Amino acid sequence: MKVPVKLGLFGLGLAALYIASFATAGAVVPSHSAAAWAQSTEEHVMDSNDTQPAVSVQGLSMEQDGFLLGEISSPGMAGQEGTLAFTISDAKGTPVTDFEDSHEKKLHLIVVRTDGTEFRHVHPTLDAVGVWSLPWKWNAAGSYRVYADIVPAATGQNITLTRTVQAAGEFAPATPAPISAADTVDGYHVDLTGTLSASEQGLLTVSVSRDGESVTTLEPYLGAYGHLVALREGDLAYLHVHPEGEEPRRGAVSGPDVTFMTEAPTPGRYLLYLDFQVDGQVHTAQFVLTATGPATSAHPGEPAENSGH
Repeated sequence: MKVPVKLGLFGLGLAALYIASFATAGAVVPSHSAAAWAQSTEEHVMDSNDTQPAVSVQGLSMEQDGFLLGEISSPGMAGQEGTLAFTISDAKGTPVTDFEDSHEKKLHLIVVRTDGTEFRHVHPTLDAVGVWSLPWKWNAAGSYRVYADIVPAATGQNITLTRTVQAAGEFAPATPAPISAADTVDGYHVDLTGTLSASEQGLLTVSVSRDGESVTTLEPYLGAYGHLVALREGDLAYLHVHPEGEEPRRGAVSGPDVTFMTEAPTPGRYLLYLDFQVDGQVHTAQFVLTATGPATSAHPGEPAENSGH
């Protein structure tokens, strides 16, 4: 039984006990007052049950729904060539080998240093015994969060598991990135409009241009014309951000806009990473937004909150 329901039944029980006690003792309390008090309690319970559930937060644990992300092996030093490898096991400790496709892949591996830099979105391969692996080199020393975004076939439910990995070497932490809803990467300029809200779902739209001209040759990448990852600054909680619209046909192109449905679990700063593909090359744009609270819910198409535009 949900907590609000339990509290509601408890409150109604108290109301009934309150009325009964006065009737038994013959206290001088007008019956309409007691009835009104009980009705007020019931209305409060109904209001509490109407409250929308909180946004699901993932990417904070190495275990979820009985699935465990095992220890991650990787090169110990920044700049060292090697292999990054891990397994995902079930509740019995058996490595899992059966996963459903999600955005055209069995597993999305997201890697980012804990200061928000060194972002990578890659796709390791799975062998017959359940080991995921790919060639790897840490470009900089530091503490990294590694996320495995998967859909185990046993449940059909999307989950995100995470662990922290250390890369030794001389560490130079980055200063916190300023709030920004625009980025330039590999000659492409990317603007983001809309507001990230912690109170309701909303739309974020990215628009890609080059040399002042809209880019209309965005290619399908992972089943969409863009892939957006959002991480909450502080604990790096992982948000699933889904593109709007139908899955594009193979060989189709689009642009300059790609729209995503979003909702943040809490107010605060979020780090956003957009992957988009042109001419077979994937580019990654980065943004920093502030998620607003209930009093500042957004309308799609408005400039991002605190974007400076």
